[in-house]
Amino acid sequence: MNFDKKILERAARIKHVALDMDGTIYKGGTLFPFTIPFLDKLKRMGIGYSFLTNNPSRSCDDYLNHLSQMGIKAAPEELYTTALATIDYIKTHFPAYRRLFILGTPSMIGEFERAGFVSVGENACDVPDAVVVAFDSTLVYKRMCRAAWWIEQGKTYIATNPDRICPTDEPTVLVDCGSICAALEYATGRKPDIVMGKPDPNMLTGILNRHRLEPSQVAMVGDRVYTDLLMAHRAHTLGVLVLSGETARETGERADPRPDVILENLESLGKLLEEARHN
Repeated sequence: MNFDKKILERAARIKHVALDMDGTIYKGGTLFPFTIPFLDKLKRMGIGYSFLTNNPSRSCDDYLNHLSQMGIKAAPEELYTTALATIDYIKTHFPAYRRLFILGTPSMIGEFERAGFVSVGENACDVPDAVVVAFDSTLVYKRMCRAAWWIEQGKTYIATNPDRICPTDEPTVLVDCGSICAALEYATGRKPDIVMGKPDPNMLTGILNRHRLEPSQVAMVGDRVYTDLLMAHRAHTLGVLVLSGETARETGERADPRPDVILENLESLGKLLEEARHN
């Protein structure tokens, strides 16, 4: 393959690859045949990698089991969800916060509790430091009302991700965090103080801090220009659009900002990184 000289120069600096999941390493429940050879190639080249997802409803262990069932043996430090990004954000920006009112699945709430936070109950006397709203497939009306109450009282309000719906191949609409926040905004007049997850650059900031990297040393790889690639642009990392998911080449070429490089799939990215190291 013929790669642009400037892209080869940038690719030669890459020490870590941040990977979107659905549409990039697999589609639905099917792992792409090039994924494991690509990950093996990264290991041979001494390049680290992380799997990123905007869906915080599963715990880290749940996602690791999901990857394992598809044949990917991943370690906890190789996974970064918006729940983990939110935890890192609170610990960095609000180190005194311990008590949270969380709209989220039991699996996600457990993630916060293991990180040292207390999940407060629905009693008005059980005052939280902040409200965290996520994709909650177990949503209970009275908990949503209590979240609205604390938001109305001016508590710090953090959303884990902006997605309106969660992708599914089932005959239904999975209402996601962005839509829950829209209902809360209509009730309280407040938007979240910050929305984590792609395209917010804090998602990649967490990766940079975890691995002590500079933005120029990281490639963000994904199949969506308005989340994966927009985040790469905002975080000043190398933005790689792969065409194995939802985006066509023409859409990528017309995008503003445009991806730094557009490739067919991870196999092509492996060739780019390999060629960059041999130049």
